[in-house]
Amino acid sequence: MKSVCVYCGSANGAKPLYTDAARAFGRALVQADLALVYGGGKVGLMGVIADTVMAEGGRAIGVIPELLVNKEVGHNGLTELHVVPDMHQRKKMMADLSDAFVAMPGGVGTLEELFEVYTWAQLGYHGKPVAVLNIDGFYDPLISMLRHTVDEGFMRKTYFDILQIDADPVALIDKLQRYQPPVSDKWAIKRDSV
Repeated sequence: MKSVCVYCGSANGAKPLYTDAARAFGRALVQADLALVYGGGKVGLMGVIADTVMAEGGRAIGVIPELLVNKEVGHNGLTELHVVPDMHQRKKMMADLSDAFVAMPGGVGTLEELFEVYTWAQLGYHGKPVAVLNIDGFYDPLISMLRHTVDEGFMRKTYFDILQIDADPVALIDKLQRYQPPVSDKWAIKRDSV
């Protein structure tokens, strides 16, 4: 593993602990010799983690669409900043550059990006780890909803288990590095359901 894609907010959130956690995760990435791949902005948690990685001597690679360069204020102090035509190309490039995916707190865009790579993992398009840094229980309601989809028969427990969850940045990186993708086929019919 050489790089981790981090999805997170272009805002700092309501609690200072989100900013603190972004700094801690940035430091943990550098200590693990992992490059940051992220959305390329210099505002919110995006900017905090990128600034931390760069200040600690790490590598930060940003990917931002032309439309958002001014809105998210594209970060010019990165190792690399790729400006792409649209969100589809942004997400594809970020996925291609990354060996793992982590969602920190964020809004709808963060959730959409998380669910896209999570779905790709479930379908077998990639075997890369997908995770949430569950700062102060931020993702607890989402985790409960995913467990509910398993309980109601809409997702196998195997696919719930793809999602790596931890509140500690160092522990989460360890989970990413030890991750083994499931071997079962999403479309295989379970014998007990026939």
